[in-house]
Amino acid sequence: MKPLKIAMMSMTHGHTRKYYQTLMENPKLDWVAVSTANDEVKEIFLKSVKGIPCYDSELEMLNAHPEIEAVVLASENSEHLRQMKLCAERGIHILSMKIPTFDMNEYNEMIKIVDENNLVCQVELEMHYNPVIARLKEIVKTGDIGQIKSFNATNITLSPVWAFPWQGVPEKSYGKRVPIRENDGRFRGGALCDHPHIFDMIRHVTGSEFESIYAEVAPNIRPDIEEEDMLSVIGRMKDGTVFSLDPSWSKMEERLKVPGPGWEVFPKRMEVNITINGENGTIMADCFGPNVYHNGCPNDRYTVQYTYFDEWIGLIDEFVDNIRNHKTPLINLKWHRKSIEAMNAVYESIRTGKVIRL
Repeated sequence: MKPLKIAMMSMTHGHTRKYYQTLMENPKLDWVAVSTANDEVKEIFLKSVKGIPCYDSELEMLNAHPEIEAVVLASENSEHLRQMKLCAERGIHILSMKIPTFDMNEYNEMIKIVDENNLVCQVELEMHYNPVIARLKEIVKTGDIGQIKSFNATNITLSPVWAFPWQGVPEKSYGKRVPIRENDGRFRGGALCDHPHIFDMIRHVTGSEFESIYAEVAPNIRPDIEEEDMLSVIGRMKDGTVFSLDPSWSKMEERLKVPGPGWEVFPKRMEVNITINGENGTIMADCFGPNVYHNGCPNDRYTVQYTYFDEWIGLIDEFVDNIRNHKTPLINLKWHRKSIEAMNAVYESIRTGKVIRL
């Protein structure tokens, strides 16, 4: 199979650096170039990666490299529609970082652009390629635990806003400045916008859709950010499964501009745990469990070294397969739209204090 000529745009997203090794070493890829959004991210990239041409604008990169077949949109959520249009004009396939947009009109426009230009547009939700998730879904499929009755999941991390400032700007994260509720002072765009994974996971595992959602927001543990950092969501799926989801920034961090050892105050910077209760049994899964911990540098406390399977390998392998064999991605825009509808319903429940029915 001919290697896919791929590029990256903006380089401002928190997942950007996780692609470097995969794009360099995967024989299915030919990493052509990157464009950077500003001088700061350009400097970080040039210190991290050698030999890849780096441009100051997307148009400069695209004009210099008409051979580009696919692009990773490693940018602010608010930039995705504009960048998708640039790609569509040139017939370039798209891997969009995890929130294409929260604006449903923009979402419909994205779907139309992709369909009219016969593009592959895959949403980057790497949890789908996690081996623990694969095993969990396999156990559910066997029927050993019986019909699913409840689904509990956490997706809790530290906050990325210090290293990736756009995630602390409502207009760039949520897409516009919307008060989280009356007389609150905070705006939509925080932890919920960073943690779509468990909203996808419950749909992926149960095969069902959201029926009703109720959510509450907690006082911030970071009083100097203007978005929510802790919230809790409960509800019911259309198949009767009840759920409890925690998509919070409830881990504390050092405020580093470049994430690295010592960023986490607690040993583990991320917890994605899922408990599924069925009629005949229960599954408990720690999706990022196999880690190595050490104490000492740089801040004389436990630091985590992740040892789990690199989900970006599976994600990229599927992306290439979809393009070369004209397949529809598992996490395509039309499928993922229902997860974003549910996340918007979370914000509406917080705003109104009521159960939202979908």
